[in-house]
Amino acid sequence: MVVLLSFAAAMAGDFYMFNVNLIPIVGSTIEKGSILVEDGKISAIGSTLDVPENIERVDGKGQWLMPGIIDVHSHMGVYPWPGARAHSDGNEAVHPYTPHVRAEDSIRVEDPAFAGARAGGVTSLMILPGSANLIGGEAAIIKNRPSPTLAGLRFEGAPRGIKMACGENPKRVYGDDANGPTTRMGNMAMMRSIFQEALDYQEARKRKEPPPVDHKMEMILDVLAGEVRVHVHCYRHDDIEGIYRVMDQYGIAVASFQHALEAYKVRDMIIDHGTAIATWSDWWGFKMEAYDGIPQNAVMVKQAGGVVALHSDDSTLVQSMHLEATKMLRYGATEQEVLEMLTLDPAKLLGVEDRVGSLEVGKDADLALFSKHPLSGYTLVNKTWIDGDLVFERKTEDDLQEEQ
Repeated sequence: MVVLLSFAAAMAGDFYMFNVNLIPIVGSTIEKGSILVEDGKISAIGSTLDVPENIERVDGKGQWLMPGIIDVHSHMGVYPWPGARAHSDGNEAVHPYTPHVRAEDSIRVEDPAFAGARAGGVTSLMILPGSANLIGGEAAIIKNRPSPTLAGLRFEGAPRGIKMACGENPKRVYGDDANGPTTRMGNMAMMRSIFQEALDYQEARKRKEPPPVDHKMEMILDVLAGEVRVHVHCYRHDDIEGIYRVMDQYGIAVASFQHALEAYKVRDMIIDHGTAIATWSDWWGFKMEAYDGIPQNAVMVKQAGGVVALHSDDSTLVQSMHLEATKMLRYGATEQEVLEMLTLDPAKLLGVEDRVGSLEVGKDADLALFSKHPLSGYTLVNKTWIDGDLVFERKTEDDLQEEQ
């Protein structure tokens, strides 16, 4: 059977869907339920609803509807397809810290990987700079809309975020530089230095003849003021503890550890700090600091009370995050826990849980419709909506014949 994939926004506006199995994330599944979308928001959800006249009615045909998937670690757009050196715009690897750069300035909105992600039900993403630098720059939080402009992608109102890194990557990139860092202690020392430098700059700006505005320092001051959420690329448990030593000294909250393959070893510390983790299901062993990664990692942190997001970090894997997530069932997670790792927990990590991540009245109508249960190995994403607009639709020959 031929399958045609439509990536353009095929339907916009209000609609009412009935005869669909609803997975709200925050409650039990509603079998053969209904959902009403108005002005891009969920206005009603339940078994039976009062429906306005003259609204488009969509038969869910017994399929499964859940919130759109949120990927909190992506480099799409900054490393767009086709992969080429000319397209490599994710790492400003000229200095160990570049807090003034912004991922949005590198995003190629025509990267075909965005369309593939929509076909996988992914509706929101955090696009990050790479991990070459101790401080790599500001993240871009986007809605995965088809758009010819960056303005059309922005997740308006989402908190700002910044990418930091520690461990092997900064050591490898700057190990041959005269000023390093060449060691883990060099990583931590340089982080302390930039935070102190920013505080000194802040005091200097109060003088009668202040120094010129320094955008690097201004960004770090926003971090110190708690205006920017800190996301740290970090694998080993001793690096996690080291980051807390530095951040606690300067009163900086860590919003998330990205990758965090050894989070299970210090999960109580992470949870006590109110930090989320974003990780893979079972990637491990691809470098030395990844050798103690275990597939139970996400489940152990989640079941201890942590906020856990499954991420892709890959423009191919992002197309099938729901299938990748099913591995967690093998390692002790419940279906509810796995679905939270794809939706509500990533929303919490980004600070947008009041907008997305669950099917609740008042939230954005970012939705994914699956042919079978989302954690079935045989399911397909058939439709994806963002803010009530249909941004992906899978059509078979049978569908086309019905339309004729």
